[in-house]
Amino acid sequence: METWGMVIFLVAIFAVMYFLMIRPRQKQQKQHEEMTKELRVGDKVIIAGGIYGTIESLGEDTVILKIESGATMRVARGSILAQQDIGESGRGTF
Repeated sequence: METWGMVIFLVAIFAVMYFLMIRPRQKQQKQHEEMTKELRVGDKVIIAGGIYGTIESLGEDTVILKIESGATMRVARGSILAQQDIGESGRGTF
């Protein structure tokens, strides 16, 4: 009986870890992939380096951003963290 108790305990620990750690990360990853697929020219975004920019053109794996100084830079689609939403006030939020 002790071995069955240990097996049940290990299965319970694995289930708790799955629902608290693995599943939320998979959900976040899926949302990020959907967001990168829905990007359009003119969207305001922030990349992993903390740089804000506007999408000038889109490639299959890369994005060309125009930053505030007028310079352009090519970044990987995966490095885009979030899309800036502009509300009624005209101020963007992430």
